[in-house]
Amino acid sequence: MHTELKKLFPLKEYLGPKGWIEDLSTIEPHLVEERGLYKGKSDLLLKPNNTNEVSKILKLCNKYNIKIVPQGGRTGLCGGTIPSNNGQEVMLSLERMNNIKEFNEKNFTVTVEAGCILSNIQDQASEKNFLFPLSLASEGSCTIGGNLSTNAGGINVLRYGMARDLVLGIEVVLANGSIWNNLTSLRKDNRGYDLKQLFIGSEGTLGIITSAVLKLFPSPKNIETALFAVPNSEAAIELFGLARSASADLLNAYELVSRVGMEMVLKNIPGAKEPMNNKYKWYVLLEFSSSSENNMRKQMENLFEVALNKNIVLDGVIAESTQQRKDLWLLRDGLNEAQKPEGGSIKHDISIPINNVSKFINDATYSVVKFMPESRVVAFGHIGDGNIHFNISQPKKSNKEDFLNKWESINKIVFDIVNDLDGSFSAEHGIGKLKREELKFYNPEIEINLMKSIKTTFDPKNILNPGKVL
Repeated sequence: MHTELKKLFPLKEYLGPKGWIEDLSTIEPHLVEERGLYKGKSDLLLKPNNTNEVSKILKLCNKYNIKIVPQGGRTGLCGGTIPSNNGQEVMLSLERMNNIKEFNEKNFTVTVEAGCILSNIQDQASEKNFLFPLSLASEGSCTIGGNLSTNAGGINVLRYGMARDLVLGIEVVLANGSIWNNLTSLRKDNRGYDLKQLFIGSEGTLGIITSAVLKLFPSPKNIETALFAVPNSEAAIELFGLARSASADLLNAYELVSRVGMEMVLKNIPGAKEPMNNKYKWYVLLEFSSSSENNMRKQMENLFEVALNKNIVLDGVIAESTQQRKDLWLLRDGLNEAQKPEGGSIKHDISIPINNVSKFINDATYSVVKFMPESRVVAFGHIGDGNIHFNISQPKKSNKEDFLNKWESINKIVFDIVNDLDGSFSAEHGIGKLKREELKFYNPEIEINLMKSIKTTFDPKNILNPGKVL
């Protein structure tokens, strides 16, 4: 063990054998980013069981200036939970802090610890006839603490907002070990600055979120899901406006899927089925939901008929059963996994004002293919809120390493277009290690300086997740 880390030995007995991990086989998975882009080094993994233990850890780390890297489910895609290679950083996993503390049915809230798996929160809410709407591809393994630290998005942002919109109160341990208990369930509170929003999305660089009070909603009783083929991305945007009107603004998901991406899903994801007799270049997966008993089928059918007559829609299928609904969603949910067998992939998580979405897709696709002929652009995502996952898979006959060496050049092409269209190069995945240079390059200097001032105020010794974001 690194000499500096031995100063934490007083914690060993306090945390117990489950909270103090030196076994290299246990530590190893915590050192690697999901896509293999980053691998760090650390000899010590701490797994506290409660907030007081987190506080004790941070007090000692702050005293001896030992850097600490907080971790949740480790499903992030920007290297935000990976330690550096110097071996002097401690990893702190919150996975043992996984209790659902309280359901308040009258207040429509649930209080949870940061290590709770997202799908467990969803399931327990559903059992009580509530909905917790945060929904991600990694929901079976990501934790709510990680979701909040990165301000996660997902498929329901259109209707329910980002992770920060689903939080009423949080509990945070600061760099010096102080505990800020703000587990309030108030929906209106104007007593000064809304401090919780500083920690949400800060990727563990300002404090470690240990618990949160989350909003619940009535469980949907009526769901209608459809997949419509559209002639182009412009039509997908036009259809979006019609869908909001047709559903009385009860549209909760609106996802774009390209034929290129669908072909990968059909090829590489077991159980994926061709949805229509004919093949089309673009598809939109949309969903209406309501907590009332009113049947929304008619609204979906009317939307299809109106859009068909306007030539906005070319073909479509409306789910007739729960299984068919799952089959349609698999065509969207399988997109990330389906790209892995296709070789190297350069991924972008960008957001664009909705009126500029189509222009971005067209301009970025043209520019990328011009730069790298035969590259396969897989554009998909939550276009109802302007979030596009713009991924480029390597040409079929190219070398993976040669392709990935073009990463920075392709990023520059894509992000310059994003910037020109008043967008953001990071919509819902955060900054971590991966996008620090882009943050410095594309964000105004005054914003960077303000962020640095906040970081210095909350963490003057820079012990919390150093090298991430800034």
